[in-house]
Amino acid sequence: MDNNQLKDQTSPAPGIERVRHDTRRRTLSVESVVDITPGMRRITLTGDDLADFISLAPDDHIKIFVPAADGSEERRDYTPCRYDNIERKLIIDFALHEAGPVTQWAIDARPGDRLEIGGPRGSAVVSQTVKRWLLIGDETALPAIGRRIEESGAGTVITTIAAVTGPLEEQTFETSAELHLHWAHRPLSQATDAAALLKLLSTVDIQPETFIWVAAEASVTRDIRAYLLERGCPLGWIKASGYWVFGKADTTEKFG
Repeated sequence: MDNNQLKDQTSPAPGIERVRHDTRRRTLSVESVVDITPGMRRITLTGDDLADFISLAPDDHIKIFVPAADGSEERRDYTPCRYDNIERKLIIDFALHEAGPVTQWAIDARPGDRLEIGGPRGSAVVSQTVKRWLLIGDETALPAIGRRIEESGAGTVITTIAAVTGPLEEQTFETSAELHLHWAHRPLSQATDAAALLKLLSTVDIQPETFIWVAAEASVTRDIRAYLLERGCPLGWIKASGYWVFGKADTTEKFG
């Protein structure tokens, strides 16, 4: 699809309903720990506190709280991948690419360990009229990308471009949607360079009325968003976030 066709897109931007949730701390215990790839650990948490847990959007975030070495508290944002109120279970995927306090907790986690979480504070629910998605991200975005893919039904077309360190970090997803999955391989030392993602993105035919979701390191997200706008993608059809900022702990950026 050429730039002019995207620029001439007349369909209104899809509605995004912002739903606020009552937030409170929940104390959970580890039920199981599984490495779905060498660099991605899936932890299933259980507890009666999950009876009223709610998460309406695949890119929701909860806060995870762990003790810091100095006696204070460290907190980080993570995606609730799946949850079941009846079974009182919550699944969280942890990218093991850095040695922050929560990542270290995940590395050391064993069944029976305790964990405190809070949130999500709210959900940004994209209209169900969207039937075509382009999902772009790095390892930190894969839990949200995977949830979007797996929760999408028949009649939805999803193209995904994800950056990982190599073939061993590629994941598989079960979905009823039509899925086109592309992997960009680059070392973690290049996680702040958008080149690998942009190279693949340049080969993708972006159809009108495609909702584009981007999440990666903030400078990478910024470069991808700029490229999409230059290509003529309507701003109202793009949601971009810096899930992490190089050199800054517990920092995110939103670009629209």
